[in-house]
Amino acid sequence: MKATAKQLRAVTQELEQRRERAEAAQRQRRAEALRRIPALAALEEGISQSGAAIVQALGRGEGAFDFLQMLARQNLAAQGERERLLREAGFPADHLQVRYNCDVCSDSGYVMGQRCNCFKDLLHKTIYKALCMDAPLDTSTFEAFDLQYYSAQEDAAAHCSPRKQMGQVLAFCRQYAEAFAPEQSVSLLFEGPTGLGKTHLSLAIARGVIEKGYGVIYGSAQNLFHRLEREHFARAGENRGEAEQALLECDLLILDDLGAEFSTSFTVSALYNLLNTRINRHLPTIINTNLNIHQREEFYSQRVTSRILGHYTTLRFLGGDVRQAKRFG
Repeated sequence: MKATAKQLRAVTQELEQRRERAEAAQRQRRAEALRRIPALAALEEGISQSGAAIVQALGRGEGAFDFLQMLARQNLAAQGERERLLREAGFPADHLQVRYNCDVCSDSGYVMGQRCNCFKDLLHKTIYKALCMDAPLDTSTFEAFDLQYYSAQEDAAAHCSPRKQMGQVLAFCRQYAEAFAPEQSVSLLFEGPTGLGKTHLSLAIARGVIEKGYGVIYGSAQNLFHRLEREHFARAGENRGEAEQALLECDLLILDDLGAEFSTSFTVSALYNLLNTRINRHLPTIINTNLNIHQREEFYSQRVTSRILGHYTTLRFLGGDVRQAKRFG
């Protein structure tokens, strides 16, 4: 996944700050331990000198092996005594160690010249965050989805009440989030009039998927296509393709309010590329739309519509405008 120079700097700076915080915390713990255990200072000095002597002994040649063994025994004995003193004073045995966020690279971001997984994960989150458009994840939870706003009276066309239908939709979405796994989870089409909770439930899924450690990109179709168009026509060297690659590779993509954007040949082509590429890679997408199947064909062509029909599970949202009901009581 490509990243801008600014994003790389941000990740490097964050790792440096993590390392500094971990080492500062270790210095504070050490100072506290030295105040409470006066004998610890001499013991630590002995361990340090023993380590230096081991390094010097490596070049002594003959007789170095026995000497190194002796130094190693002394060093281990001193470390054991240090742990005993710490435990007697009520400290854990590792109280003096630096507690890095990543034990693999010690928060440096690199292992043997290669980027550590912690660097890659932080970089992905930075890119995803830049592409998420004001997603209200804190308030969009499954628990906050109130079925009381949906009528219990039967809908003649659906042959069930909106409340029953939406209860089934809610249960499906909750199970989907709990069992989510890239390349295994299906793509979803949330279809229905405005104000019925399509955005709410798609964000509730996003919240659950993020908590499982996966990368999610959420945004309105209008904003995401606008960004793709800007990058497409940008000059060479201006990080062209960064957003597109992120949208094509993220574990879950959520396109909100599809059909509200201004339809052009570019948006139709971009949408087909997103859908087709993610289908071929077996990566799930959630689409929210107020458009019915005939309107989608008019907006995006039969080719786009057929890809959705053939590869998406459709969830139909029923009821009156819940958003207005909440607003006006």
